[in-house]
Amino acid sequence: MGARAGSLTAQAAGELSLPEGTTVGVGIIDAHAGGIGSLGMAGGAEGFSPTQLERTLALIGGTSSCHMATSPEPRFVEGVWGPYYGAMIPGWWLTEGGQSATGALLDHVIDNHAYAARLRREAEEQGVTIYELLNRRVAELMETSGAAITTDLHVLPYFHGNRSPRADAHARGTVSGLALDSSFDSLARIYLATIQAIAYGTRHIIEALNSRGYRIDRIHACGGGTKNPLWMQQHADITNCEIYVAHDSEPVLLGAAILAAVAAGRHGSIVEAMGAMSPRAEVIAPRPADAGFHARKYEVFKLMYEHQLDYKRLMNAS
Repeated sequence: MGARAGSLTAQAAGELSLPEGTTVGVGIIDAHAGGIGSLGMAGGAEGFSPTQLERTLALIGGTSSCHMATSPEPRFVEGVWGPYYGAMIPGWWLTEGGQSATGALLDHVIDNHAYAARLRREAEEQGVTIYELLNRRVAELMETSGAAITTDLHVLPYFHGNRSPRADAHARGTVSGLALDSSFDSLARIYLATIQAIAYGTRHIIEALNSRGYRIDRIHACGGGTKNPLWMQQHADITNCEIYVAHDSEPVLLGAAILAAVAAGRHGSIVEAMGAMSPRAEVIAPRPADAGFHARKYEVFKLMYEHQLDYKRLMNAS
């Protein structure tokens, strides 16, 4: 990645409306470009240092989510892909976790609620997104009850199986605590509980990585989820990691630009280019007030999967 593969021929240059001889660099898949474009971010007064790579998880979110961790030596983590040498950053080993459905899961939960159609009409009338309305209502509910608004509502987010760290494609989603309630408040609570469940999945992946030698205590995020402040703050609170995000940058495109800059000789290495080209980031700090609540709810999250296995054993007994 980032190597010079050649240059445009006259014919190719003409078809692309580019100068003949333009450098052609070796590219990379989209999520890995997002890792390159986000891992170099720094916040506050700090500067970029390659030593931060081992402490940092790149979270590339969208319909699903990828979790990229890098290390100078191979680290084998059960249920997590890799390690792959030089797959993202030359000279570094890549370990890659993921969640099979994140943004898609949140949309699915909203769309299948009885209040969804009315919510979309209200959002259109007010000229805002449905997420802005949901976030506003969640904030109002939390003013009086705090995180307790999801005390009795739990989501196992494996609606499309689990990629990491359970590596169980046959796992399925579970919701515990449903009531005969089709109100806006009911939708706001299940929306928050689903965001929390996705964040517990990220926490589970980080725990698996750290049990095998990583020291991850910060997340560099990119993708659609970064536009949702509730999503970001819940991830910080639940993982107890600082979340770095650059709202004025598209890290996947930046990663491709970094590769191009190295291929063109503007920078000597990808790591050097990451330090020079990465943007300043906003840092979202975890809030300690709900740490005990999330610790208990995280234990429920893990138990829900174990209970699902119990159900399968019972139903498959001869």
